[in-house]
Formats: sequence, structure tokens, C-alpha cells
Amino acid sequence: MNNFAFHVPTDIRFGKGQIQCLPTELAKLGESVLLVYGGGSIKRNGIYSSIRSMLEKFTVYELPGIEPNPKIASVRKGVALCKKYKIDIVLAVGGGSCIDAAKNIACGAYYDGDPWDLVIDHSKVTKALPIIVVLTIAATGSEMDNAAVISNPITNEKLELNAPNLYPMLSICDPTYLFTLPAKQTAAGTVDIMSHAFEQYFQSNDEAYLTDCFAEGVLKTCIKYGPIALRQPDNYEARSNLMWASSMALNHLLTVGKGGAWSCHPMEHELSAYYDITHGVGLAILTPAWMKYVLNNKTVARFAMYAKNIWGIEDSNEFAAAKRGIEKTIEFFKSLDMPTKLSEVGITSENFAKMAAEAVRVSGIAKRSYCLLGEEDIVKIYLSCL
Repeated sequence: MNNFAFHVPTDIRFGKGQIQCLPTELAKLGESVLLVYGGGSIKRNGIYSSIRSMLEKFTVYELPGIEPNPKIASVRKGVALCKKYKIDIVLAVGGGSCIDAAKNIACGAYYDGDPWDLVIDHSKVTKALPIIVVLTIAATGSEMDNAAVISNPITNEKLELNAPNLYPMLSICDPTYLFTLPAKQTAAGTVDIMSHAFEQYFQSNDEAYLTDCFAEGVLKTCIKYGPIALRQPDNYEARSNLMWASSMALNHLLTVGKGGAWSCHPMEHELSAYYDITHGVGLAILTPAWMKYVLNNKTVARFAMYAKNIWGIEDSNEFAAAKRGIEKTIEFFKSLDMPTKLSEVGITSENFAKMAAEAVRVSGIAKRSYCLLGEEDIVKIYLSCL
């Protein structure tokens, strides 16, 4: 195993009714709160009214309308509110987009310049307001990590902000809050969780056996409970397992002793930067294509292990087993009603060269990933998805 440091300071309150701790925990941090949320779903399902009732003794300012693939313009609005009203706490109610925006807002409140500067140069993040999360979607794992992904439509950039002081202090994870999720969000979230596990499972270090077992557990959890959650949206067992899988997939547990740059995420970030598609949808299209492209004599043993341990495929021919494992992955994504081609979501090849160049520029995909990929490789993967 590689050397590693593991520290996750987020206080997780998991289970039905854990929201009751919110007023007590917020009172430890201050009196003024910026409530960050997305569309109208938290108002329709009652979460909004419940939280506002709990916060009647606090001074609450609101930043609604956070978009999927959160935009820097929304972050700027939040930063302006924090500075104008001297906000004490940023409270994100929603999924990864709201949480990511809240993280950029929290550090932007202490920065004199444009908060996009912090996305470009993480060293400029010196301090952040306390971040509290009420999670309503199982997908990104942002509730228990120190990263955020922010989009700039003007420059067609979607980049990661990462700093030690961006871990949420508290994340409230109530599986019942997932009951009213649209099926598409449940499916895309399941793919997102699996992709986080894939990115860490398919790395060059084969000696981190326990870490690999953790990753396999997350993958099997998604495969077991994703379809159940789609068929039975109010199945607490399914929702709770998916919610905890989301947190486990991206709190660094699955990368300890391994490490290395990711592959599918930087390629997908370019898709959603240019076309603003749902992150999980893009990953469902790209991941099997990447698997096929990087399957070779060097990687076949791990892909065969994946096929055996996840899908129960036994074959003395490692290439045959590996290919069948990839096909099972495609079949599973199809069972979630995920698109399998970029053409299905209206994407053509016109921007592939620019997207590939940017994916290489902003990530370690060409230098530190499982299989090093240059611009030409990435274009070929994109083309195979049309």
C-alpha cells in the first residue's frame, strides 16, 4: 500500500428525524444563516418549511435557484450576501450542486476578489465560513469531502475547488428525504456513486486489498439497491444504503493506500461544461467506453477481478471475463434507463478536440491516471460514444 493521510472532520448525523439537531448545532456557530438551495423541490416536499420553522430564532437570508452543475454567477450572489449581511453560517439544503456552491461561497466570503479566483488557484483559500449540510440527494458525496466542482459558462470551464477547510462541519443525512426524488435523479445519482468507486478501484496499486474490498462493497450496494429505489421510492432500506454509499464513495476511504488521477470525471466535466448535461448521465455514457478503450494486457487482470467480484463472472480467459464484466456494466446502466450514446443527449463531435485538450490541461489524466490518456485518446473515446 502507498502511504496515506486520512482525516475526515465532518460530523455525520444519519437517519430519520436527525434534522432535529439543526437549531442546537447552528447556535454553536452563530446567529445569521445563508440558506442555499436549488429549485422548488424542498418546498414541495416540506423540508423547506420544516427548516424555516426550526430557524425562527436565527436571522436567515436565502439564496435559491442553485443550478445543476452550479454556476459561478450563483456563487457570486451568495458571496455578496455573506459580505453584506456578515453571515455566520452557510447552510446547504440539497444535493451536490447546492453543497458545492456553498463551499465556494463559504471561502469566497473571506476573499476580496472574484470567487472564481479560488477555483483557479486553491492556495488563495485561506479561511471559510462554517458549512452545514442537509442532504436530499445521494450522488456526489460532497456532504463528506472537501471538494466542490463549479462551472463557468462564459469560459466553458468546469473545475474542481479543493481545500482542507471546505469539509462540511455537519451533514444531516435522512434517507426519507430521498423518497420524493425523481427517478432520473435516483438513477443518475447511483451512476455517480459507482463512478467514484470506479475511479479509485481502477488504479495502478494492486496491494491495497482492503481498500479494494470497500470499493467493491460500494459498487455491489449500488447494484443491489439502485433498482429497488427506482421501483420502490419510499423503501427506507434501499435509500439508506444508497445514501451512505454516496458518503463512503468520496470521503477518501476508497483511495487510501492507492491514489492516482481520475479518468472519466475530467472527460465528463468537459461534456457538462460545454453542454450542461447531468453529470451522472455523462458518466453512464463515458465509463463503459473508457473501460473498453483501456482494456489491455496490463489492465486485464483487474478488469477480470472486477467481473468476478462484482458480477460473479468466472472464466479462465481473463479477456473474456473482463469484456463480459464491461457488458454487464452497460446492461446495468441501461436497466436504470440511462442513455448509452452521446447522440441520445444531443451531443455531436464539433467540440471534442477542444474538450480533450482541456481535460488534459486541468487534470492528471495524461500523467498520473490508470492508463495515461492524451488528447487523441480522449477524442477517440468521445467518438466511440456517438
